[in-house]
Amino acid sequence: MLFQVYGDNAVYQWIGWILVFCCLIGANELARRTKAGGVIAFLVVPAVLTVYFITIYTAAAMGAEWALNNPTYVHMTSWFHYAKLYAATIGCIGFMALKYKWGSIGKSHWFKCFPFVIVAINILIAVVSDFESAIRGWGTTWISTEGVTLYGGWHNVFNGVAGILNIFCMTGWFGIYASKKKDDMLWPDMTWVFIVAYDLWNFCYTYNCLPTHSWYCGLALLLAPTVANFFWNKGGWIQNRAFTLAIWCMFAQVFPMFQDYSVFSTQSVNNPNVNLVVSLIALVANVLALGYILVRAKKQGVNPWMQEIFKGTKDYEQAITRAA
Repeated sequence: MLFQVYGDNAVYQWIGWILVFCCLIGANELARRTKAGGVIAFLVVPAVLTVYFITIYTAAAMGAEWALNNPTYVHMTSWFHYAKLYAATIGCIGFMALKYKWGSIGKSHWFKCFPFVIVAINILIAVVSDFESAIRGWGTTWISTEGVTLYGGWHNVFNGVAGILNIFCMTGWFGIYASKKKDDMLWPDMTWVFIVAYDLWNFCYTYNCLPTHSWYCGLALLLAPTVANFFWNKGGWIQNRAFTLAIWCMFAQVFPMFQDYSVFSTQSVNNPNVNLVVSLIALVANVLALGYILVRAKKQGVNPWMQEIFKGTKDYEQAITRAA
């Protein structure tokens, strides 16, 4: 098995997973359907949390006991968590600017490449973290700043390469549209080819580097936007992903006990051989996805990044019908 979901807490672990999955889908729907929902979720709440984080770290530097014992200060110390939270939130704000056409930026053609840029940055943050683990614990284990035992080795390298390849699997960078109802930013050329390759790579990243969180951020968090895209929000996967990621990061940063020390806590088996197999699957999936994209682009005689290449496919056509 990939996770330690057995024993006395197994029922709670499954209940926790279902709750996270359902709550993320619900929160995404609230944030995407109205402008007020999006503004509250990705402007107001992050602003409040920023004040909260600064206050905690300032008080801790001054030796305040309440701050030194604060769960966020004790359990969420990695640079990765803060980088991911703010990168995802910036992505959400940019996506809202595009779908609501805020200001000259939201209406400009050049800004349509923003989704590609911010997703690439998010991927590279995880790639750096994978390579960091490889360097710090090659062939052995190392302890993260949060006290988590991590293995370093080829699995990190393979998945880091998979992440880099995944960046080039994003096609039609300027093929960004607002939906007719103005509730979604659509990227029709981001079809199942990219989504599956991304999900496998990102799951592997969480499995390699976040073994105590992967049950939730590696499965529930990835499946929530994918399910929404395939069943009722076609073409909106990247917006679903950004919204659910930012919401989850905010929750996890403030309430780390849910994942780290409660009946809902779930560990991966944290076995380097299992990590290696998962990493190889992610790498192969991304090699195949990029190969398919390049072959398809060559047949059409187009640049797959400057132009959309999935026109005529079921996924693309279903998504483009929603565009304004």
